[in-house]
Amino acid sequence: MAVGPRARVRMPHHGTMPTTLLLIADTHVPARAKRLPSAVLSAAADVDAVIHAGDWIDVPTFELLLDRSRALYGVYGNNDGPELRTRLTEVRRIDVEGLRLAVVHETGAAEGRERRADAAFPDTDVLVFGHSHIPWDTRSPGGMRLLNPGSPTDRRRQPRCTMMIARIDDRRVDVELVTVDRNA
Repeated sequence: MAVGPRARVRMPHHGTMPTTLLLIADTHVPARAKRLPSAVLSAAADVDAVIHAGDWIDVPTFELLLDRSRALYGVYGNNDGPELRTRLTEVRRIDVEGLRLAVVHETGAAEGRERRADAAFPDTDVLVFGHSHIPWDTRSPGGMRLLNPGSPTDRRRQPRCTMMIARIDDRRVDVELVTVDRNA
């Protein structure tokens, strides 16, 4: 599902069931991996929505996730070309269970990130970002949660490839960092 850059999308409320999200970024297919790992595709089919924080690299990866997921919200990254940039935006805003989420690829250097995020995204409860391939889960001075799922295909200097599963229930966000076997 593609929506405008400033659109706010309300996820269907599930009553007592939490809303589950797959958070991924920096898939870099086919530059760093030939395909998405099976764990990513399986998780995409099981969650309420997939959020991708940029650097897809190819359109078939976007289309595959669009086909496999109930809902897909993504942004383009610095390595994404014109075809993806025409289908995605630099910033995506989503309302999930009353929480205001923003998605962006880059947030700059780690030092000072939380303060910059408060200034750049003042009306945001959760900011999902990518670019560094480094899993990140912190809170800003203003209380915003900052989440980077790492990369499911390119660990760079990290010990493993990763993605995140977020469960939102009654405005509470529980996040699980999941190790991914990029070859499976």
